[in-house]
Amino acid sequence: MGGRSLTRTEAERRARLLTVERYDVAVDLSELTTGSRVRCESTITFACHLPGAETFVDCAAAVESATLNGVVLRSAVEGRIALTDLAERNVLTVVSATECSADVQGVHKAVDPADGETYVYTDFAPDYARYVLACFDQPDLKAPWAFTVTAPAGWRVLSNSGDPQIEELGSVRRWTFPPTPPLAAYNTVINAGPYYELRRRGAGHDLGLFARQSLASILDRDADELFTLTTRGLEFFAGKFGMPFPQHKYDQVFTPEFPGALENFGCVTWMDWFLRRSTPTRAEWDIFSRYLLHELAHMWFGNIVTMRWWDDLWLNEAFAEFASNWAAVSVTSYTDAWTAHLAGEKLRAYFVDQGPTTHPIRRQVRDVSEAKATFDAITYPKGASVLHQLMTYVGEANFSAGLTSYFATHAWGNTTLHDLIDAVADAGGRDLDQWRAGWLETAGTDRLTLDHDADGFALVARGPDGRPRPHVLAVGAYERSGDHLERIALVEVEVAGERTRLDLPAGADLYLVNDEDLTFASTRPDATTRDAFFRNAARLPTATARGVAVTTAWDMLINGEATAAEAVQCLTGVLAVETSASVMEPYLDLAVEAADLWSPESERDELLRAVAAVCRSLSGAGAFRKAALRGFARTACGLEEVAWLRTEAGEDIDLQWRAMVREAQLGSPTAAEAQALLDRDPDPDAWISRLQVRAATPDAAEKKAVWQTLATDRAVPLASVHSVATLFWSSGQDDLLRPHTEAYLDLVATIHRSGTQQATIYTKSLFPLFAIDPTFVERAEDLAAQAIPVVRTNLLDRADRMRRILRSRG
Repeated sequence: MGGRSLTRTEAERRARLLTVERYDVAVDLSELTTGSRVRCESTITFACHLPGAETFVDCAAAVESATLNGVVLRSAVEGRIALTDLAERNVLTVVSATECSADVQGVHKAVDPADGETYVYTDFAPDYARYVLACFDQPDLKAPWAFTVTAPAGWRVLSNSGDPQIEELGSVRRWTFPPTPPLAAYNTVINAGPYYELRRRGAGHDLGLFARQSLASILDRDADELFTLTTRGLEFFAGKFGMPFPQHKYDQVFTPEFPGALENFGCVTWMDWFLRRSTPTRAEWDIFSRYLLHELAHMWFGNIVTMRWWDDLWLNEAFAEFASNWAAVSVTSYTDAWTAHLAGEKLRAYFVDQGPTTHPIRRQVRDVSEAKATFDAITYPKGASVLHQLMTYVGEANFSAGLTSYFATHAWGNTTLHDLIDAVADAGGRDLDQWRAGWLETAGTDRLTLDHDADGFALVARGPDGRPRPHVLAVGAYERSGDHLERIALVEVEVAGERTRLDLPAGADLYLVNDEDLTFASTRPDATTRDAFFRNAARLPTATARGVAVTTAWDMLINGEATAAEAVQCLTGVLAVETSASVMEPYLDLAVEAADLWSPESERDELLRAVAAVCRSLSGAGAFRKAALRGFARTACGLEEVAWLRTEAGEDIDLQWRAMVREAQLGSPTAAEAQALLDRDPDPDAWISRLQVRAATPDAAEKKAVWQTLATDRAVPLASVHSVATLFWSSGQDDLLRPHTEAYLDLVATIHRSGTQQATIYTKSLFPLFAIDPTFVERAEDLAAQAIPVVRTNLLDRADRMRRILRSRG
């Protein structure tokens, strides 16, 4: 089973030739309680605009039979069935079968270790529908889909359109769903299993939440917040986009072993890692709220209006990312969403955009294989940040009016970059051609530096190729007032050249470039206040201002202009005074990373102790307590400190596991205690927590066993791969880790075998953090040149990151 990647040229030719009228798809899941076979009968009704022409239908599953207008067709070759002598109107029927396995894309069977129940999901993005059923697997051949699903009698079956007819057929049920609106193949879904269900009315819609039976109590705990967020998001987007969500049912399904979240129309699929087993912190809810609103925004950006081809992936992803933050700060309690975005996703975008894999937000994509490499920090958070800048540039009211016009014109169709930007330009009355070329079609990050000379202040702007992009931003001037800084001036400026004069007061204690975080740019303080900048960041009066300062400090670290000690000084200072719970954990993550990964070995323990001291101090504050104790669990420098943490953790099993991980890293035996904790942990996935303890243990046999489970068997759910791998590559264990650095390089050739998301996570998460040198980084880069695009991109990103880290350690 397999197939060639569809090229842009092939897709354009097929789109000109065909109009798909509808899909009728019968799916048989009845064997999955005991077996692994999924059988599909896909009937496609379509018109051909040039009768007598030929094309192909995608089908990388095992084809049992295929007929076109009653004529038997040959089997698929390289995932394609040839269609010849097409009539003006055609009916194609293909029967196919797929075996659920770890290496098959498109459909997955998961068995809950808690109770042995089976759950099944389809995952058709970007072009994985073809691995399950016959279809024209490209985004601009949209059509209604009518699914009929046969499944075991005890299961619920969920798909895009609600209100199926259900027939009892003995040991099975048949679920017949109404046709969907016109959708691309990757927007469709089937989820099935003995799901626990909750329903509620919201924003005029029938809202559903589903989880595996063993997580019913967790879903009950979180349901009020999930329903509230969904309701507010539906109301907000209906108003801002001038179009209510056009279906009365909207379901969200939390399923085991799903690799992320997917915006299937009317039936979003989530990995159930998002249902936190321990009561979520504010930062975890902040992230979840933005993910939930992101997938909800996709109902418009991606489903109702779909990109014509993958070079406009940003139309889906950047807009959904932007819209989630826009909605969060506007209508939910997560009003620090943009600051949290800055502390996490935007920082990653700055890093990637200054590295070897940067690319324009919109770029030419030759085939779907190449498109898979663009699901990255450029398309998502940089794209979202650039759209935030666009809304600032034209004004929110004009921006919303442009979106309303866009959806009114293009609903249920396909669009390109020009369609959207033209709609916003018309509404805002601004020529956006220069903006479009600079922001969407040019790679790299602008550098904005504050300069001070005899004539006063100037903002020096430089773009990746010299001339800067158009920016609208602000520069703040702050002076000391007791222990704090007070803003005495805020100068908004539109940058249209390399040097822009600023009317700023002289003698301020701190000048903050990109105050209010209005644009996407690498910023620097003026040279005279550079050293004071790290000390003064904590004195800034707002979470956003502190976030901009932290971003500047981190950008200086990754570019070799600041030390790990300076970054830790800035972060611990901010953490000690931070009032926003939404950014507390992201800053703790950065502080730990700076201290543990970026610092020279001779400074590591001292910097970890500095972070641990802040965590211990914050652990007394109710809103920050859990986040602070989690940070302390990563930085405690002795077993006495771990013992204190265990006392503080009390009955919080999650914190007890984290304490045990640190105890293991410090070399204390943990096997008996870990087994006892495993026995009393109600989490159905508690074995992963036990594996994390083993991963952290400085023992050669344990390292070998964990590597087998993690990297060779790939038995760890994708949501947990990063956490296990990070502990595997613990600092101070170089001699134990060195053999596995070679094992990583050996994996590269086959690391993509299970699909795009898996390839991304394994390539990034398994990359060694210790026991390597610049020569290893060069070898990884050499392997990247031979890898498929998604692996190449992520491998080069990791290599670039480690080269910078090694330089900082030196």
